[in-house]
Amino acid sequence: MASDTPISPQISQEGGATRSAPLSYSEGTALSLAGPQDFFALLKPRVMSLVVFTTLVGMVAAPGAIQNWPLALMSLFAIAVGAGASGALNMWWDADIDAKMSRTKDRPIPAGRIPRAEAAAFGGFLSLLSVWLLALTANYVAAGLLAFTIFFYVVIYSIGLKRSTPQNIVIGGAAGALPPVVGWAAMTGTAPVEAWLLFTIIFLWTPPHFWALALVKSGDYEAADVPMMPNVRGEAHTRRLIWLYSLIFVPIAISPVLFPFAGWVYGGVATLGGVLFLARAWAVYRGGEEDRAARDKVAMGLFGFSIFYLFSLFLALLVEHWIGMHG
Repeated sequence: MASDTPISPQISQEGGATRSAPLSYSEGTALSLAGPQDFFALLKPRVMSLVVFTTLVGMVAAPGAIQNWPLALMSLFAIAVGAGASGALNMWWDADIDAKMSRTKDRPIPAGRIPRAEAAAFGGFLSLLSVWLLALTANYVAAGLLAFTIFFYVVIYSIGLKRSTPQNIVIGGAAGALPPVVGWAAMTGTAPVEAWLLFTIIFLWTPPHFWALALVKSGDYEAADVPMMPNVRGEAHTRRLIWLYSLIFVPIAISPVLFPFAGWVYGGVATLGGVLFLARAWAVYRGGEEDRAARDKVAMGLFGFSIFYLFSLFLALLVEHWIGMHG
């Protein structure tokens, strides 16, 4: 890591007024111009919201009614903090490549508002806080799973896989798939096969979801030297993989109906949504003869629908348990 050299804002005069120019990215920024919103952005709030939601479903789907909602909500908060800590540490490590990509260059570190060292300290502190808090409010099994999730996302995925293999999303997806298992363990102290089935659904959803985006943003990943599948193996191979993973993912997404924790509402949502998911994945696979703009539109259609489908699956489980369809 470079030495902590301050960034000096350039000053311009316009009509007699003094105005600071935007700061450029430096690995060693010592001066922090961050506001609360910048530290909140470090937590990757959109990702964190999905983590909170899937964790909540894991907590509610676990057998037995939640007896102590204040403690349950504190556990949910601890897991949310852990997710945010992972995001902050990911931004710390990826600051150099974030500065090269159009969709990430305005993040707090590459934009020069938060020094890398400050982001690392912030993320490290929140990691310890979240694991400690979950151990107090839930149990050591859940706390250990949360610690492993943070470690996997930061060390295994961000540091180890992301820049070294096009399988980064496939393997790294395990980190994003663990929250419902952590939530289930927080309520029961165990992580049975049902919890790992929820893990598998998110794990298999991740590659077609992110590869659809990578087809559109391949130029960004190439500029940042990140070996995403379209850049390494080509678009045709990536489209084929999206279709193959979708064929595996959809039946697994429907399979919870074979277990007591999911019912006919979930089965209907999973089946109908799965058919639509496969239709969009097939359109991506067959899109090779169209112009680039048309291919991008189809790929982004799958990307957007995949978010809706995953949300619908977990919402169906949540509704079923909240209306008392399961014990």
